[in-house]
Amino acid sequence: MKKAIFLLPLLFLLSFFLGNVQSFASQKPVYVIQVKGIINPISAKFIAESIDNAENTNAQCLVLELDTPGGLMASMRQITQRFLNSRIPIIVYVYPQGARAASAGVFITYAAHIAAMAPSTNIGAAHPVTIGGGTPGAPADTSGKSTMMEKVTNDAVASIKSLAEKRHRNAKWAEDAVRKSVSVTGKEALDLHVIDYIAPTLDSLLALIDGKKVNLDDHSVILRTRNAPIIREEMNWRYRILDKLSDPNIAYIFLLLGLYGLIFELSNPGSILPGVAGVIFLILAFFAMQTLPINYAGLSLILFGIVLFVLEIKITSYGLLTIGGIISMTLGSLMLFESPYPFLKVSLGVIVPGVLVTALFFIFAVGVGLKAQTKRAITGMEGLIGEIGEAMTPIGKRPGKVKVHGEIWKAISDRPIKKGSTIMVDKVNHLTLHVKHEE
Repeated sequence: MKKAIFLLPLLFLLSFFLGNVQSFASQKPVYVIQVKGIINPISAKFIAESIDNAENTNAQCLVLELDTPGGLMASMRQITQRFLNSRIPIIVYVYPQGARAASAGVFITYAAHIAAMAPSTNIGAAHPVTIGGGTPGAPADTSGKSTMMEKVTNDAVASIKSLAEKRHRNAKWAEDAVRKSVSVTGKEALDLHVIDYIAPTLDSLLALIDGKKVNLDDHSVILRTRNAPIIREEMNWRYRILDKLSDPNIAYIFLLLGLYGLIFELSNPGSILPGVAGVIFLILAFFAMQTLPINYAGLSLILFGIVLFVLEIKITSYGLLTIGGIISMTLGSLMLFESPYPFLKVSLGVIVPGVLVTALFFIFAVGVGLKAQTKRAITGMEGLIGEIGEAMTPIGKRPGKVKVHGEIWKAISDRPIKKGSTIMVDKVNHLTLHVKHEE
């Protein structure tokens, strides 16, 4: 009897433990991914693949921890389209504290089945980011560019309003975020019905949405996220490298390094290493540029500036070509990536050193290489051409002897030269010097 009484608590604890383990094992996992930085083709592909993995592993939902200043409209549309066609609920969580969902981040948040923010975060300023920049909402009659920008803005407004209607969120505020660049805090967003929840941590968010019914296209699901197993999926090394390459500053530096390598190889044929490195850097630069709003006028100005630097080496312009090259390259660098947002432009702190280093590179490094090619040989027999010597014997059509640099050479001349005369080497034929009389 005493043993039975003693074993009862143990049996109770064991059954409680086994029950919790069974309950935990029966819960579907929650997929969690994090996107921090610019929305570009790399982040769009990562999000799409993560949703595919979550669907294939029968996860009950996917949580996207978002912190972005915005990005490209094309990439944003890929993400929102994948959200709308997802077979599991998508939860966008603007996290951690101090994070933001600006520009393209607003569209992504609106496209989610559930939108949440951490305290001290903000959302808004949803300008469209397109090639050519521009100010959304500018008068349509100011220029053709303004007319095109207004069309892009209207398209963005229609897109975000349709997302708001589908997810039953504040469509009026969404339109103001695009047209007027309004931005609100997390608490204001909750009051305006822009988001659904405010939660300080992921665990608290999963507890808040536990039991919530989410309507998908063909069915509804009830979330059981409290204490659910969490599967975190990180960007692999390939995505991280490609994401870093998409930085405008890195793309600009790779472009310059690639041009340095190719031009150094052309000015010094046979070097091999600079040419190979230059091609690799250019390929990386072109890859990065396809993920950025590149302006080909800016790229053309950069190339024209480099042409002016090369011409400065061959043409005496007293620095005018160098000044023109610096101006052209600086303007081209400023125009290379057109966007109203600084994070999609090359930093001035990168442009100034880049232009100066390029000017010095062409003036000194490439200049020395080109001059070395055109400089006459000063070693071997070719180095004797133009040298002054003395005739040791009479010289004519018949070979005689001359002394050049303290060495005795066999020499001939088209005109007779007397012994003791000063001669100059005109050319070299094997071991015989062709000389002429030098006054």
